[in-house]
Amino acid sequence: MSEPEGSDGMTQRLPVLEKEPAGPGLGQSASAAAYEPLPGADQDSGPERRFWSARRIPAGIVALLLLALFGAFLYDVAAVRADEPAMGWRRALARQLAERPLDDIWVLVGAGVAAALGLWLIVLAATPGLRGVLPMRRTHADVRAGLNRDAAATVLRDRAMEVAGVQSVRVRMGRGRADVRAVSHFRELDDVRADLDGVLADAIKALGLARSPALSVHVRRPGRKG
Repeated sequence: MSEPEGSDGMTQRLPVLEKEPAGPGLGQSASAAAYEPLPGADQDSGPERRFWSARRIPAGIVALLLLALFGAFLYDVAAVRADEPAMGWRRALARQLAERPLDDIWVLVGAGVAAALGLWLIVLAATPGLRGVLPMRRTHADVRAGLNRDAAATVLRDRAMEVAGVQSVRVRMGRGRADVRAVSHFRELDDVRADLDGVLADAIKALGLARSPALSVHVRRPGRKG
């Protein structure tokens, strides 16, 4: 199924669904953390946990490396059992492991690389990943939904562009904060900022996120050309 295209011709990412078993010229708005949830939302469900990544690429790389390594050792052991000489690389490896002292630089480098790779795999296994997906508030007990951060930023940018006096907008959407920077070419900056605060507050509520991000709005005049 094809994904919808935005007005700029770029493909927009759809929300993630998961079904479970049953200075002057500058201003900053107040926090959006106190926004009330959407009508009909489950307010007693507690904080929503993040989505877990499948980690397909790291798992595939590790599986291929282990397959190649164990396959080579298994082939060499089978060759030795068949009265064939051991492969040169295994004899060289055994000799190096027997002769090199533990404080050798290459032994330390190899141990450091192995430890770093192991730590990386542990971090991948213990963290959810999918930092770009924001959990949404549940309306059904057996369905979880997530909204891509880029899609949420696009919604806020489009709503901000509807405010009179706004020439351009940049939105940076984090997991706990929405940073909006607007350029206004007419109207008073305080009036534009006040309108942006109200419009973006409503837009954040309409996103239906489980945890409403804090809202920071900055408005400035366009820079001089030339």
